[in-house]
Amino acid sequence: MAQIDDHPLRYALANELHARPFPALRAPCEAVFLAVKEPQDAAGRDRARDRAHLTDLLDRHAAAHPAPDATHYFGDIGRHSLKWENHTEFVTYTAFAQGLSPRPFDPAGFDVFPADWLAAAPGSRVTSILIRVDFMPEDEAGIARKLADWFVPESLAAARVIDGAAIIAADFRIDPAGHMRMAIFVRPDCGERRVGRIVQRLCEIETYKSMSMLGLARARALAPRMGALDVRLSGLVADMSGDNRSAEDTLNDLLAISSELETLLVHSSFRFGATAAYEALVNQRIAVLREERHRGGQTFAEFMMRRFDPAMRTVKAAEARLNLLAERAVRAAELLRTRVDVERSAQNQKVLASMDRRADLQLRLQHTVEGLSVVAISYYALGIAGYLIYPLTVALGIAKEVTIAALVPPVVLGVWLGLRHVRRRLH
Repeated sequence: MAQIDDHPLRYALANELHARPFPALRAPCEAVFLAVKEPQDAAGRDRARDRAHLTDLLDRHAAAHPAPDATHYFGDIGRHSLKWENHTEFVTYTAFAQGLSPRPFDPAGFDVFPADWLAAAPGSRVTSILIRVDFMPEDEAGIARKLADWFVPESLAAARVIDGAAIIAADFRIDPAGHMRMAIFVRPDCGERRVGRIVQRLCEIETYKSMSMLGLARARALAPRMGALDVRLSGLVADMSGDNRSAEDTLNDLLAISSELETLLVHSSFRFGATAAYEALVNQRIAVLREERHRGGQTFAEFMMRRFDPAMRTVKAAEARLNLLAERAVRAAELLRTRVDVERSAQNQKVLASMDRRADLQLRLQHTVEGLSVVAISYYALGIAGYLIYPLTVALGIAKEVTIAALVPPVVLGVWLGLRHVRRRLH
């Protein structure tokens, strides 16, 4: 076969689809999960610090290091298997161990992550989970008793998933040790990879739920500021209809409001967009579990519909309100521009009317000057004509005064016709 060049990203993109395989878990087992996120600019963080933190943990167990640019790692650390994933905004660690501790959800299971190592984490804890995977007993009433002992009944969500292959349960509350608790009961014939997928889905549901709720915190923080800007903008628009404020003062206030709104949009657009993406992932992960109601209790989907969806609607409402305020500011600017244009047109009309009056006055003055010019030129022309005709009139015995009087009409008429001819040529 003839050789052909591969696209530089062909293998990288193809391998990306297999970069995060599901773990293969054999019941009974336990898992501890940790998600860490930097408080500020998590998407632009230095990911080398994340890998350095991982290698520190691996060095304590003499485990192999991941590749320098790796975003995923799976290996053994002592009696645990460790799964590490580097996401856009956060990093997750999942440690699996065979067998069950005598005490359900024993916080000591989290000791796989040393305290000093946790303190040096490049970020803060978003969530942590203790997961217990056990076999499903023949008498499901025993499961109900365990769930009543382990979880808060009022917020307990339990469902049969994956065509009855397992029963999952959680109350999404933080226990006294600071962890979430999740229980999984699987049928004896449930495959290891299926168990791993269920555990992975539950970890993703909790992680993406927690990341989504960051948008609610942002929305609540913005609400007072948006309310104040709404009042200012409404008052500004109302003042435009009157003559109490100058356009310059209105423009300065409008620019201040628009600038603040733009700043809020810049600082919030990423978080609101990420919240929408995480919300979609939560609903997607729940959907693939194919839940069925267990003993009349609420499912994970119902829990999210009652507790999670209202929070997401609040975020969407805050985002829509912020965008609406920005659009109102733009419309207010257009109204102000229209007002300024109208005022400018009125001023231009006044200027044109003033120019018309001045032109009329100039025309009148010009006519007056022309009349005076005719008189003045005629006076001098009459004097010159008199000197030319005096010898003849003296010989004829005509008096000087009669001569001057006779010359006045033709001289004045001639001067007037001459000036008119000149004006016509100039026009």
